[in-house]
Amino acid sequence: MPNRLAHATSPYLLQHADNPVDWWQWEPAAFDEARRRGVPVFLSVGYSSCHWCHVLAHESFEDELTAAYMNEHFVNIKVDREERPDIDAVYMEAVQAATGQGGWPMSVFMTADAEPFYFGTYFPPQPRQGMPSFMQVLEGVRTAWVGRPEEVAEVAQRIVRDLAGRELDYGKAGTPGPGELAQALLGLTREYDSARGGFGGAPKFPPSMVLEFLLRHHARTGSEGALQMAVDTCEAMARGGLYDQLGGGFARYSVDREWVIPHFEKMLYDNALLCRVYAHLWRATGSDLARRVALETADFMVRELRTDQGGFASALDADSEDPLTGEHVEGAYYAWTPAQLREVLGEDDGDLAAGYFGVTEEGTFEHGASVLQLPQDGPVVEAGRLSGIKERLLAARGRRPAPGRDDKIVAAWNGLAIAALAECGAYFERPDLVERATEAADLLVRVHMDGRARLSRTSKDGQVGANDGVLEDYGDVADGFLALASVTGEGVWLEFAGFLVDLVLDRFTAEDGSLYDTAHDAEKLIRRPQDPTDTAAPSGWTAAAGALLSYAAHTGSEAHRTAAERALGVVHALGPRVPRFIGHGLSVAEALLDGPREVAVVGHPEDPALALLHRTALLGTAPGAVVAVGLPRAEDGTGGEFPLLAERTLVHDLPTAYVCRHFVCARPTTEPVELAEQLGVIRP
Repeated sequence: MPNRLAHATSPYLLQHADNPVDWWQWEPAAFDEARRRGVPVFLSVGYSSCHWCHVLAHESFEDELTAAYMNEHFVNIKVDREERPDIDAVYMEAVQAATGQGGWPMSVFMTADAEPFYFGTYFPPQPRQGMPSFMQVLEGVRTAWVGRPEEVAEVAQRIVRDLAGRELDYGKAGTPGPGELAQALLGLTREYDSARGGFGGAPKFPPSMVLEFLLRHHARTGSEGALQMAVDTCEAMARGGLYDQLGGGFARYSVDREWVIPHFEKMLYDNALLCRVYAHLWRATGSDLARRVALETADFMVRELRTDQGGFASALDADSEDPLTGEHVEGAYYAWTPAQLREVLGEDDGDLAAGYFGVTEEGTFEHGASVLQLPQDGPVVEAGRLSGIKERLLAARGRRPAPGRDDKIVAAWNGLAIAALAECGAYFERPDLVERATEAADLLVRVHMDGRARLSRTSKDGQVGANDGVLEDYGDVADGFLALASVTGEGVWLEFAGFLVDLVLDRFTAEDGSLYDTAHDAEKLIRRPQDPTDTAAPSGWTAAAGALLSYAAHTGSEAHRTAAERALGVVHALGPRVPRFIGHGLSVAEALLDGPREVAVVGHPEDPALALLHRTALLGTAPGAVVAVGLPRAEDGTGGEFPLLAERTLVHDLPTAYVCRHFVCARPTTEPVELAEQLGVIRP
């Protein structure tokens, strides 16, 4: 019989609806039940495409004896971390503080007042490698709860006190200047893997936000070292197994330092961020590889993640069914042996593909299979023949059992996708990508935004979820709308972004200018989450700072610019110390130092010269530049839809561009070449 999760909207929770565990969702009634029965709460946090979450579920939550013990001695709560990032953040901070590490699945035992007292991640069904079994953990927690209740209560209260003492105070740190950004670059240089690209060792994650900072730093300062780190890292990732050489798109991370073996789940946020990075790399260098990867990644998102409602699904699972064994294993959909290549392509093309994609008899993955790569020493293949090989392999792969898809729409991640697709569409003259971005934005307005412009975190199948948006939702969606406004010339997206950033000021901002992850009126947890550092996506704090800064550049609002500058105090404090973990904040700081530049392009919509000037403006490399395009705006407010277009006149009745920053404007120009010089070197 299905448990209480049968009525959830989260695909992850629905995966547990048939467990024998009597799961609750996170709700007051669950804690009331624990209080009534006098038992502890077991909180299990995971997400749909998490491999070890599925393993734990199969080994323990689907086991009748284990479930019976859980039901008798605990109130069990299941949370999708992607639906409730606030709950995840609060308890993950406690897990990391207590154990020195964290991850998913996350397992937390707590009192009926939601105060945690024991933590862990994955627990095996039998003791191994120094880890107790899950049943041993359950029995140990119950023994302590019954036999030493005072000790349990004291531990829980101490943890809550310790968490409450971690409030951040960066409001008075001052805005970051050239010195702090230079120090951040030096810190990144020290951690850079010059042989393989990227930063640090295994596992190696795609450093999307850091790469964006490096490109912006190069654009502002001309630093060749910053550009080279970005170029080499992007090439290494695109040639490795992290990148899907057939279907486009990136896996979550590489388990090795060489980018060979990925953890195969594909997340919307990774692909949106990397799509934008490669598009910006092409904009800066003209790299054919960067152009190809940006477009293939955009096409992957549209082809495999777009939902019937026009938004973008959260993820594809790492696991899929192995056609030979029927078991769900990681990477079964993506890996190949030489024999499989020959079976699809024939002897000659099969051997050629094996050499081209680095598929060997020994294999680079499990059971003699290989993850496709593009080795530097591979054979040169004629473009038409290569295209045919890839098409046949992709078709054959499509006949394999596909990984599952988490269909929920997360507002923040769709905001990232809107920005990436809008810019790719503009750069590469793909209006279909701009249309897909606009459709996703429409969905967010229709389904996720209420009459007061407040955002809901998720939706599924066109039905809005019950959870309020958090700061990253407001920051990333506002940024997506601002990018869409610059690309389409439709001022309504600037208006919607304005509603969102105003709510950031009203509901998420502290008196000292620092930002909280949840609104002032959100559900009260044991601690109000507040994290300025990036995870796999930009932190809400710095995403909101970027949106505030861009909106201020569009509108001239001093209040929004001041809020952005105050929020960036965290970059002043942390940028020189931990640059790898505040890359998005460093990118926003680059925009602040550069202006950001305000570009107004005026002209008649039907004039092709206006389109050329507009595209030139979008291709400028000046960090964080904002672009407004349309008819001039008269003093009475008629005409153009953007404040930047106010009283801009056409020179000699020709489409004209105006570039301003720091209260100073360059000479109006009708020439794309001159505009390009005002916005940084471009290579269209």
